[in-house]
Amino acid sequence: MKVTRTQQSQSLLTSTATQRGESGSVLIIVLWVAFGLIALTLYFANSMSFELRASDNRASSVEADQAIAGAARYVSNVLATVKEPATLPDINNYRSEAVPLGDATFWIIGRSDRNVAADQASFGLVDEASKLNLNAPWLTVDLLMNLPKMTAELAGAIIDWRDTDSDVTAGGGAEDETYQRLTPPYRCKNAPFESTEELRLVNGAYLDLIYGEDANLNGVLDPNENDSDSSVPADNRDGRMDSGFFEYFTAYTRQATVDQYGSNRVNVTTLNTVAGRWSLQHALNTVGVGGSPEIFGRVQNANISSVLHFYIASQMSEEDFIKLEPSLTMTNSGWVNVNTASEAVLACVPGIGLENAPTLVTYRRSNPDRLNTVAWVKDALDQAVAIQAGPYLTGRTYQFSADIAAVGHYGRGYRRVKYIFDTSEGPPMIRFRQDLTHLGWALGKQAKQTLLSNNATRR
Repeated sequence: MKVTRTQQSQSLLTSTATQRGESGSVLIIVLWVAFGLIALTLYFANSMSFELRASDNRASSVEADQAIAGAARYVSNVLATVKEPATLPDINNYRSEAVPLGDATFWIIGRSDRNVAADQASFGLVDEASKLNLNAPWLTVDLLMNLPKMTAELAGAIIDWRDTDSDVTAGGGAEDETYQRLTPPYRCKNAPFESTEELRLVNGAYLDLIYGEDANLNGVLDPNENDSDSSVPADNRDGRMDSGFFEYFTAYTRQATVDQYGSNRVNVTTLNTVAGRWSLQHALNTVGVGGSPEIFGRVQNANISSVLHFYIASQMSEEDFIKLEPSLTMTNSGWVNVNTASEAVLACVPGIGLENAPTLVTYRRSNPDRLNTVAWVKDALDQAVAIQAGPYLTGRTYQFSADIAAVGHYGRGYRRVKYIFDTSEGPPMIRFRQDLTHLGWALGKQAKQTLLSNNATRR
């Protein structure tokens, strides 16, 4: 059978079309495979990018943690080598703001007695004796009521929580009956506070009272703390920081039993005894202060009640008293450091109250060079008022808080830890450690802007 040219042509065209169709199908399959491979490549590349960022953030967090540990050792060294023992180190003698440590940076979040803007952060160590010790036996309901926003319910409950009986304080206390009705129920402690965080267990200690507007406990009015009801916490949007009770309380203060020379400190309330007078004579000789007969003649029958009263009665020069002051002590406890306490805290001190607290703060700001002693109170207050307040005041402190925040490289891996250092037994010891990272950014807007600017420059 003969095949014509037309048939051959048609057969050839059909074959060519089939080949082209098959080639098109293969091309489509290849394109889909290539698209799948590209998609997988992009997916894994993106995953690796996220993993790289996560690893970088973890590395930054480790750097920040190590920076905080290094900063704690640095603080310990600062306290161990302070020029004047038992005083708050001069902020000009150590670094506390944006301190580089390897690729990390740390800050020591502090408080300021200066008139600064509410949104401006302060840095440095904080004197724990600038606060009211929750366990001070002289701290009564009436005195607690001098604190801003204090309620009779909470004041009474604080007293009932720490005392050893089961009697409800009149006017608003709380004992087991109150706490047993809670869910879950628990008992009233009826023992001293071990930390300020324990305050959250006390009846009437609502969050808006103990935190105030300072939701992250940094002493700075952050944007979310000055926007009314737009975000947590609730605030009055007045441009002023209204602190909570955490700012005013401590549970860590105590005095040293020996002075810097290793001798027992002289209890000035025992100077009417032979042992008391002998101890004072030994201290006077040790620090090189003369005039012992005159001093003894003035104080031995004066029924001395405090270190400040001793200074007033002895008529010593302020220079000699400053030498002797670290060797003196008194019977009372829970003393407030008059050199560093806020006006709100000073208002709770017997004899000072709401009337004299502003006077002390004003005098302190006008005489910053005298804030290494309790002696200046004699010039700031009437003598009778100074003597009345004396048993509750000190110019010495042995416990300090270091609220340390840090970031790793490129400002990442933010961490924050608060330490309480105690120097009452010699070398500084860490008595308390609390991770505060969960409270969020606490360095203020200026530090954040600086970090963002530095990161932009590096890139």
